[in-house]
Amino acid sequence: MSRILSAVAWPYANGPRHIGHVAGFGVPSDVFSRYMRMAGHDVLMVSGTDEHGTPILVQAEKEGVSPQALADRYNRVIVEDLTQLGLSYDLFTRTTTRNHYAVVQEMFRTVHKNGYMVEQQTMGAISPSTGRTLPDRYIEGTCPICGYDGARGDQCDNCGNQLDAIDLINPKSRINGETPKFVESTHFFLDLPAFARALEQWLSTRQGWRPNVLNFSLNLIDDMRPRAMTRDIDWGIPVPLPGWQENPNKRLYVWFDAVIGYLSASIEWARRSGDPEAWRGWWNDPEALSYYFMGKDNITFHSQIWPAELMGYDGRGSKGGEPGEYGHLQLPTEVVSSEYLNVAGEQFSTSRGVVILVRDMLSRYQPDALRYYLSVAGPETQDTDFTWAEFKRRTNDELVAGWGNLVNRTANMIHKNFGAIPEAGELQPVDAALRATTAAGFDTVGRLLGEHRNRQAIGEAMRVVQEANRYLSETEPWKLSGDRERLGTVLHTAAQAVADANTMLAPFLPFAAQKVHETLGGTGTFAPMPRIDEVEDLDDASRSYPIITGDYAATPRWASVPLVPGTSVAKPVPVFTKLDDAIVEEEIARAEQA
Repeated sequence: MSRILSAVAWPYANGPRHIGHVAGFGVPSDVFSRYMRMAGHDVLMVSGTDEHGTPILVQAEKEGVSPQALADRYNRVIVEDLTQLGLSYDLFTRTTTRNHYAVVQEMFRTVHKNGYMVEQQTMGAISPSTGRTLPDRYIEGTCPICGYDGARGDQCDNCGNQLDAIDLINPKSRINGETPKFVESTHFFLDLPAFARALEQWLSTRQGWRPNVLNFSLNLIDDMRPRAMTRDIDWGIPVPLPGWQENPNKRLYVWFDAVIGYLSASIEWARRSGDPEAWRGWWNDPEALSYYFMGKDNITFHSQIWPAELMGYDGRGSKGGEPGEYGHLQLPTEVVSSEYLNVAGEQFSTSRGVVILVRDMLSRYQPDALRYYLSVAGPETQDTDFTWAEFKRRTNDELVAGWGNLVNRTANMIHKNFGAIPEAGELQPVDAALRATTAAGFDTVGRLLGEHRNRQAIGEAMRVVQEANRYLSETEPWKLSGDRERLGTVLHTAAQAVADANTMLAPFLPFAAQKVHETLGGTGTFAPMPRIDEVEDLDDASRSYPIITGDYAATPRWASVPLVPGTSVAKPVPVFTKLDDAIVEEEIARAEQA
């Protein structure tokens, strides 16, 4: 058994999230975490809402509310959406907690003490109309290196080079389209070149990473420059140094504080668990494994910036140094990045109305229908397109007619003929073949899930479903009423295949997994679900907020568990809802009216 940290990207709290977001960070991380729990590992799955930075300020001003009020509102919306999607966080928190402030400031002080935070003069982008700092990521223009039109002020996604916003050709603000003004300012920079060799050595030892992630990360090494870690802004975490902490217009860069959230959330989880030091098992133990889930636009922060911060805290750069009170912190085992989910050939864009919100989707369709689509057709290694026609087809042909039909007809025949799981007599070759298929499925599907190859994994699980459906067609139990022993053997074999397939599909389809478990007469919790708790800030009793947490101890084993003959099986009800052909035109019309 291993300790597994599932570190899940932090959704930004300036609005509700769309399905493209959960395609990248949400569903893949939950599938992995659920599987790892079933395989017997000790999983800690953490995340929260990212609540600092200029975009929050801009949106709050537009809505006439304070930044904290805006963050409070969308924190709750996002918590509700992710819970309804069944994402099994041990703790989903937020970056405006006092615990997070303390952890971030401890990280900064130690990295600074070790010599890796250096003061420099820089040219920062300012909005001429508001006077506010514009984050690098909110400035777009033409890349001066490759000519790509759409490079951001921190990097070009086309050629992978790190950039400064002032270097862009024809820079424009993504917030309001105006040309930014560049002014001189003093800031702290993370001395990335001091970690170049250590990062290169670490990356060269990574195994099993998706090629696009590893190649992109290695390419960053050649163009490594110091990176600003403070900003001219009044909404964020104060810089914890004399002469800076008192300055209301200097704050830590949101991307410095956001990635530290993985550590601060782990510490908050431990404090809430009653054992404040419990987090160390996932962070200080070199045998522990950590997996970071995000979309491809965040690779650089997780394979370069965050590892450099961890190395700086530990004193593992070229300048040496000593770790602070958190001790030696482990580097990521793997950065698991997905590509983009587009809609009708366009990137999701709330501002342009190209968006399908998670809560809108879940208000009309079953959460497992969305989870299934994102698992079987999502952007695992390349950009993919979401279409309503394909969503309807996948739901009806594969979930309803394939898996749901197998469950219902198997349970219905058992209920009608026996009322309970029948005894199995002597197995014939066709029975043994199906049992061998399901037994092999656990190894195959489990291996693929451990390698983050979810599309292949769910494909293999659905192949077991297809084989079980074929088995029923071949054995024709509806013709065996005159041979009770043979009928019992066939239906017991089919039911065991259903139970086994249900276990394999549980990480993907936890809501359905519970229903299938109960359809076969199972009791108790089969697929544990997250819940929302209202809690007080651990260090400020005047503040409270919702968290996602859960008790996942009832997670089933990743193995075939023999069914018990005599277990009552009631008349089944459909597991999945068939979608009407009209939903395609309805959803397209709804998008056009938005």
